[in-house]
Amino acid sequence: MALEHFDVVIVGAGLSGVGAGHHLQANCPDRSYVILEGRDAIGGTWDLFRYPGIRSDSDMYTLGYAFKPWTKAKAIADGPSILSYVRETAVEEGIDRHIRFGHQVKSAAWSTEDALWTVEAVSGGKPVSFTCAFLFLCGGYYDYEAGYTPDFAGTDAFEGQIVHPQKWPEDLDYAGKNVVVIGSGATAVTLVPEMAKTAAHVTMLQRSPTYMASRPAEDAFANKLREILPAKLAYSIIRWRNVLFGMYFFNVARKKPEAVKQRLIGMVRDQLGPDYDVETHFTPRYNPWDQRLCLVPDNDMFAAIKDGSASVVTDQIETFTGKGLKLTSGAELPADVVVTATGLNLQVWNGLSLTVDGRKVEPAKTLSYKGMMYSDVPNMASSFGYTNASWTLKCDLTCEYVCRILNHLKKTGLRQATPRNTDHSVTEEPWLDFSSGYVQRSIGAFPKQGSKAPWKLDQNYALDLMNLRFAKVEDGVMAFTNPKTAATKAAAKEAA
Repeated sequence: MALEHFDVVIVGAGLSGVGAGHHLQANCPDRSYVILEGRDAIGGTWDLFRYPGIRSDSDMYTLGYAFKPWTKAKAIADGPSILSYVRETAVEEGIDRHIRFGHQVKSAAWSTEDALWTVEAVSGGKPVSFTCAFLFLCGGYYDYEAGYTPDFAGTDAFEGQIVHPQKWPEDLDYAGKNVVVIGSGATAVTLVPEMAKTAAHVTMLQRSPTYMASRPAEDAFANKLREILPAKLAYSIIRWRNVLFGMYFFNVARKKPEAVKQRLIGMVRDQLGPDYDVETHFTPRYNPWDQRLCLVPDNDMFAAIKDGSASVVTDQIETFTGKGLKLTSGAELPADVVVTATGLNLQVWNGLSLTVDGRKVEPAKTLSYKGMMYSDVPNMASSFGYTNASWTLKCDLTCEYVCRILNHLKKTGLRQATPRNTDHSVTEEPWLDFSSGYVQRSIGAFPKQGSKAPWKLDQNYALDLMNLRFAKVEDGVMAFTNPKTAATKAAAKEAA
């Protein structure tokens, strides 16, 4: 049975995969592509997560696609609105017709002789295979099967329910009940004020505090601008304003961490008042942007604390009990429902096993090229967003660059693009410079970044814009090789 062939195989039909489909259609319209999606729906993260209050922690003018203006009033959007936006994009552009649902990709093998990837997947319990000239991984960076939950003592004795946000039960009833949310990251900060609306009380239990920043859910300036300017022009202006402000804030936080720290903590103190113990509960031990900041739209978290429907406890768990949790301080928290908002399990290259000419590729032994391709791995890219800004900003640029490479290969009659590091002065550094637990647990298995360009991750949209949109693709590092032979041209003609 002949393998089904596409010029490009995209893995994942979420925010990144749909964006990749758009860019291929716009910039490489003569190239065929398929999107292999392991689940049965478009949306990725925004379809998977169903916990109460799920929303973006970035504004939609930068999390949204560059090519499709966000038109709703709320800049900090809820999960269902984002999911609708992604699906609407897919349908409007016919991208949905290229998606194969229920296709869980397992492995891919590159053949230099054929200049093809053979992609192995499972669909309906049966193996299926595809070949492609370029493999584009757009499935994000975490394991969809399960989130991370520490091995807490005494969970067997607990008489209530324990749930992880990644596997939220549709029938979970927490109205009028005592809820403990373990964690202090973005998920916990989203869950606490939302659950506090109907729960008897919600306690956020954290080992240590996280930086939190408030902003309005609606952007008044953006909404006004959209009233007086064409949608695309207004969107572009607002997008660039938010990008530049984000870059400015990140740079200030790196250069003057103590000043930014005091400003962020001062904003919390302004919200909760002089009598609240901000030092214990909202003063982190690390500097701003050593971990991602938590967004508090419309001060909802602080409002729940002030009205008494929610509280924060900074302590550690000694053990679960039948009726709640016993802490190392000796205090006990009553709980009917415990939510373990304790993080994610990261997954390298969407969980694929890769080989190049029969040699197994170890991700940790590769260097990341421009944050998207990998040393000595031909014709493969992954779409990975920023840690200090909106995910989609980098993904849009990555998609554009993939299209530039594809078009350069076609123009030159070559079949293979492979990043090669021949500079022995380049030293290895961790792929992400983040102290968050979910990063530190898994970072050793991920590709490395290099000490200088093009192996260095800048985490800077303006620099990436120059390097990915305008810089030459023939940079002396990306090796374009493997010309079409007379035999391959004849085979291609016969196939056509």
